[in-house]
Amino acid sequence: MSERGRTVTPAEKNWAGNVTFGARRLCVPRSEAELRETVAASGAVRALGTRHSFNAVADTAGDLVSVAGLPRVVEIDPAAGAVTVSAGLRFGEFAGELNESGFALHNLGSLPHISVAGACATGTHGSGVGNRSLAGAVRALDMVTADGGTVSLRRGDADFPGAVVSMGALGVVTRLTLDVVPAFDVQQWVYEDLPEARLTGSFDEVLSAAYSVSVFTDWRPGPIGQVWLKQRVGSEGVRQAPGEWLGARLADGPRHPIAGVPAGNCTRQQGAAGAWHRRLPHFRLEFTPSNGDELQSEYFVARQDAAAAYEAVSRLRDRIAPLLQISEIRTVAGDDLWLSPASGRDSVAFHFTWIPDTAAVAPVLREIEEALAPFGARPHWGKVFTTAPDVLRTLYGEYADFEKLMARYDPAGTFRNAFLDRHFPG
Repeated sequence: MSERGRTVTPAEKNWAGNVTFGARRLCVPRSEAELRETVAASGAVRALGTRHSFNAVADTAGDLVSVAGLPRVVEIDPAAGAVTVSAGLRFGEFAGELNESGFALHNLGSLPHISVAGACATGTHGSGVGNRSLAGAVRALDMVTADGGTVSLRRGDADFPGAVVSMGALGVVTRLTLDVVPAFDVQQWVYEDLPEARLTGSFDEVLSAAYSVSVFTDWRPGPIGQVWLKQRVGSEGVRQAPGEWLGARLADGPRHPIAGVPAGNCTRQQGAAGAWHRRLPHFRLEFTPSNGDELQSEYFVARQDAAAAYEAVSRLRDRIAPLLQISEIRTVAGDDLWLSPASGRDSVAFHFTWIPDTAAVAPVLREIEEALAPFGARPHWGKVFTTAPDVLRTLYGEYADFEKLMARYDPAGTFRNAFLDRHFPG
């Protein structure tokens, strides 16, 4: 139904179905003027992206607002090496257009289905020792503030590093300007059964073996299940992959990260060269990657601690494996964004895709967090974690500065919710 030009529908659930939103309505404004009116008239409002968070970071008892209905913007500035996009766009909805213009983003996440604003606001990333998170490409953003006004921030502004990974706490982002690079092609190979000793003894060598590397394991004893290598096609042209690499063997066909699952919805492998946006994600835009019956958690440690952190988690393999669908290990280059999980340090992220059983998973999460505590492990803001707020405060140098930023941009608490109240009470 329609209310004063705004589309109003039930908020329903997140993508995984483990969070039922408590909002009274979901508003989808068709113009920035309608968005500003909606925000100014609501005492409590939160921006909702593609619903791919696995916790209540986007929830509210007031109004949810989606920017997916705002006019589509894709403005490429070749001279500046940048593209400005409307915040509600999914990466897969403009990457092809960017590529056809001769440009690329430095990286993409596993799913091209996620929105630009939501991914950046929670610190979502791809992989690669030289690749920052998706938020690391942001050079400017526009947002609607609690009073219905607008603010524009650019890299170099004092508030900018606190505003990019902000979980919607400062306003509703409407446009982002992203760094671009010249378009490039990528080849993707999958290797199977990497000896675990080769990973733990040569962690950096494995994770540095390609432009983007993902290690998939079920944490059961024995070899590492799969290693996905995504290599840029350089001046030497298309490469041939060796049949054996560090004791692992080249897969003889396409693979899904979860053993036994058909690979039809995965991006092309076996060295078939393709544009960056068709290889850097694990999954293809035209397919739903799964049915959503899962929970996800992820923890970031400093890259130099990767092997020791792996050993700490591996001691819990008997607790982890029965509840796990698959686990992925990736690298993320450091950045200077206050609440980025990779802030101030090159990082390795340990990702867990669980069966959809919160009661069973929660105690295992606490054990993982305890095992990773010596390494200052930071959880992904949009995934399931139990790390206490007083612990989180010690993991970020600008945590208190961000709380002050929240108070300055949103003094009445229009964008606050239970998640923010718990983790940023200051």
